Amino acid sequence: MAAVTKPPEHDHVRLKNKPALEWLLASEEPAIRVLVQRDLLCRKPSNDAGQIMRGPIVNQLLDGQTEDGGFGGHPYAKWGGAHWRLVSLVELGIPAGEPHALAALETVLDWLTGSSHRRNVPVIRDLPRRCASQEGNALAVACRLGRFDDPRVELLARSLIGWQWPDGGWNCDRRPAANHSSFNESLAPMWGLHEFAVATRDEAAADVAARTAGLLLEHRVFRSHRTGEPIHPAVLELNWPAYWHYDFLQALLMLARMGLAHDPRTDDAVSLLHERRLPDTRWRAARHWWSWPTRKGGRAAEVVDWTRNDTADRMATLNAFRVLTARNEL
Repeated sequence: MAAVTKPPEHDHVRLKNKPALEWLLASEEPAIRVLVQRDLLCRKPSNDAGQIMRGPIVNQLLDGQTEDGGFGGHPYAKWGGAHWRLVSLVELGIPAGEPHALAALETVLDWLTGSSHRRNVPVIRDLPRRCASQEGNALAVACRLGRFDDPRVELLARSLIGWQWPDGGWNCDRRPAANHSSFNESLAPMWGLHEFAVATRDEAAADVAARTAGLLLEHRVFRSHRTGEPIHPAVLELNWPAYWHYDFLQALLMLARMGLAHDPRTDDAVSLLHERRLPDTRWRAARHWWSWPTRKGGRAAEVVDWTRNDTADRMATLNAFRVLTARNEL
């Protein structure tokens, strides 16, 4: 039988991506090397969990933890509270059941399911006004850490389902005239409900996440439904960490995780992703909402310096490659 050869265009793509892949594999952060091997090269690194937990950034995100599992302030304190640290940690691939992360999660779940928090959900013109990215991120984190069967996690999922707006998203805008979902407040709930559905096979959660995906796809990921122009300049940039901010790459990544990478309504955003690629075959992350290492202009300081060793750029590049891999373009 004749040997099967790869088409020339495949070799071209492979060679084009080689410098960026080698750059990713040269990262000082083991998590990035592990995720590249797992998600892009289809390899199973040996002792991947142990490698990730030895990473300098992973350890810095866990540094300063107090006896109650928190980090000396409110779980939502920007950007050093447990809520934000955990979002970065799970996206860096820390293993389910990691005890320090679970201890931090306890503080987040207690906050989000406490009476003082839950009674602050006004319903105005029949629409619940809720900053649902909080519950959404926490739900995703809890599922990634293996706590999907916790009653408090179930409460987060059911609450998000009940708060979803008719157009498929969520919004915390209390102005009575606000009747369109916020993409900033909708992406994280979609992620969280998808993770919950995968972990529990919950059909209601899957259906609600799919409705949110439909909302994003109706807008071709980044376009206004009124004008067809970009929703806002900020959504056209690449960010790491994104925290609660919506951008087109984060949306593409979440849609790809939901099996929607080939939906033709993502094509405009994927074309934009190709346009944003640098001549050196990498992608660069923007940094507009946070600062390191001190407060500047009123912005909250971060726990780690994401510019160290180009970590933010590497994560943006990894996520871009993940999207292209899901589309069979890598």
